[in-house]
Amino acid sequence: MALIIQKFGGTSVATPEARKRVRRKIEGAVERGDTVVVTVSAMGRNGAPYATDTLLGLADNDRDPIMKSNMDLLMSCGEIISAVTLAEELKKDGYETIVLTGGQAGIITNENFGDARIIDFRPENMKKYIDEGKLVIVTGFQGMTEDGRVTTLGRGGSDTSASALGVALDADMVEIYTDVEGIMTADPRVVPDARILDYVTYDEVCNLASQGAKVIHPRAVELAKLKGIPLRVASTFTDAKGTIIKESDDNMREKLITGITALSGIVQIYVKNEAKDQKRFSNLLTDIAENGISLDFINICPDEAVFTVKDEDSDKASEIIEKSGFPYRLVKDCCKVSEVGANIQGVPGVMAKIMAALTREGIEVLQTSDSYTTIWCLIHDRDKDKAVRALHDFFTGANNETGF
Repeated sequence: MALIIQKFGGTSVATPEARKRVRRKIEGAVERGDTVVVTVSAMGRNGAPYATDTLLGLADNDRDPIMKSNMDLLMSCGEIISAVTLAEELKKDGYETIVLTGGQAGIITNENFGDARIIDFRPENMKKYIDEGKLVIVTGFQGMTEDGRVTTLGRGGSDTSASALGVALDADMVEIYTDVEGIMTADPRVVPDARILDYVTYDEVCNLASQGAKVIHPRAVELAKLKGIPLRVASTFTDAKGTIIKESDDNMREKLITGITALSGIVQIYVKNEAKDQKRFSNLLTDIAENGISLDFINICPDEAVFTVKDEDSDKASEIIEKSGFPYRLVKDCCKVSEVGANIQGVPGVMAKIMAALTREGIEVLQTSDSYTTIWCLIHDRDKDKAVRALHDFFTGANNETGF
């Protein structure tokens, strides 16, 4: 018998028909002999009466820290409604249920209201109800401070809740149910022949998620990785097996590139940097950091520095550089295309293949960077979809044995 955490997203609990499918997923696990703990998001998406964004729109959220704690209390209502509604429906199916808020389930956070971080797990309350044979349903997206105030965990917080429950209870599996059938090799709206991946590593999916693939929150993956708990991303609405996220094993060692994603809204900045001005340039970087601007794609040479910022930070960054006196220029409307694969480290020729695929399509590469699981290419945003398709086609080509 396994202990399974099942998380259901907003579309999964939005309607009575959708919740019927949720109940089937829960019942299927119970019939297999598994112990199930459920966590849910708020119903639906923006515009639905109990969706988080809808609740957020009921009040002005640009407030001081004291008011932010009130906003978290308001936003937590959506998950409470979802959890109680599902509990009542399961009760009619013969289940003895208990609904717990994130705090009642033992998720303790810091006081960073709106984007709180988990600092402790206290699952004794949950374990008591599980031992009593109850089906525990926990409200996702929320926790509690040490002094008992409700907090929310930021965007994707229900995924984080599911992994936190998995860690706290030492679960055998965390299942993330949504309206997609798994993690795909690329965005199917851009690449029609993108396919669902059977397996991905924790590191791969973190990179995919942080670079534009909206399938699971990276923080949820990082939590599960702490204890080596596998995650499964699957659809509430079909019986497709979905994608398993875990540490690398023999099933994962055949493919070179796991997935391709793209992230827009980037501005590239060139700064003229003469060697005699190194100290002044160091002060410039400090000023940028102190203004809360994060730099990416950083290359610093004796006579020039190149880096990128988010589009919303570009005006402030330009103002700071202007005051410093350094000559500079901007390249706006850029996009970062990411090629993710746990097996690319130390393999000769991967960058050459990527450049060949992009050059063949006439796509200008403005800058590149890499880590042990990812190669990033900065391009013009106008070429984004063409670049993703070109790379996907290349690494899935009939004559290429190194692809997906």
